[in-house]
Amino acid sequence: MKSIMERWMQTCRRELLDRTLIWNHRHLLHALREFEQFYNAHRPHQGIANTRPLHPLPAPTTDPGQISRLDIRKRDRLGGVLHEYQHAA
Repeated sequence: MKSIMERWMQTCRRELLDRTLIWNHRHLLHALREFEQFYNAHRPHQGIANTRPLHPLPAPTTDPGQISRLDIRKRDRLGGVLHEYQHAA
């Protein structure tokens, strides 16, 4: 468990705290809460070939017409420190 927490702390520090000026205790708690939600729910966890465990690799998109029709939405969190990308339904 110690190694898992050390990894989380390194990621939190590198991706959030090194890029953010924290004003007070309340702001720190808000930033950590947002980062925790981002880390656990949205952040793309890296695996072999960027796939999730027990799921097949998606087919590569090579058709230029299909690529131009992709509608991807970006949402900034914590004033642009964290970015979420989603396919529009």
